[in-house]
Amino acid sequence: MTVKGNKKVILDQKEIKQALKGIAKQINSRHKSLKDICLIGIRTGGAFLAQRLRREVTKGHEEEIPTGVLDINLYRDDWTRIGPNPKLGSTEIPFSIDDKIIILVDDVLFTGRTTRAAMDALIDFGRPQKIELAVLVDRGEKQRELPIKANYVAKEWETSGNETITVYFKEEGFRDQVVVEEKKENLS
Repeated sequence: MTVKGNKKVILDQKEIKQALKGIAKQINSRHKSLKDICLIGIRTGGAFLAQRLRREVTKGHEEEIPTGVLDINLYRDDWTRIGPNPKLGSTEIPFSIDDKIIILVDDVLFTGRTTRAAMDALIDFGRPQKIELAVLVDRGEKQRELPIKANYVAKEWETSGNETITVYFKEEGFRDQVVVEEKKENLS
C-alpha cells in the first residue's frame, strides 16, 4: 500500500492485473465450461474490468465469452438526485441472456444499490439462469444497505464514513490504481 498525501493506493497497476487473474481462476474453477457464461460490466468501471476479465477467463480455452456493457442510470433509486440531466450511457448486450449464467462485473461494491439496479436492468433483457457478481473491491458489509454479496472479490477494504474508494483506469487516461481518499466536501 502506498500513501500519497491523503490518498492510500490499495491496488496498483500490477496488483489489479494479478487480482483479475485471481478472479478468472475462481471463475474457471467454479465453471468447468464457459459455454453458458456471459460477462456484463456495469458502465463505466465494470465495463473496463469485464473486457479485461474476459481475456483472463478465456486464456487456454477455445470458447469465447459474450461480453456486454450495462448502463444502469435509469434504474437507480437516486437518479432524480443526480441532477436535472443525468448522463446516460449506452447499454450494449448484443446477445441473449436467457438461460445464461451472467457474471455481473463492477469495480466497487459498497451499499449494494448499484448491483440491485443492474439486476433490475438485466431482467428487462431476459431471464438468466443465474446472476453472479464479480468486483475488484468490496468495501465490506458494515455500510451495506441491501443484502447483496459478491461471488468473486479481489480485495476487501473497510472504509470509514469520511472515506471513498476511487478506481482509476488507463482506458480513461489515468494510471491503473485503486485509491482510498477522503470524501470531497459538497460545495454547492
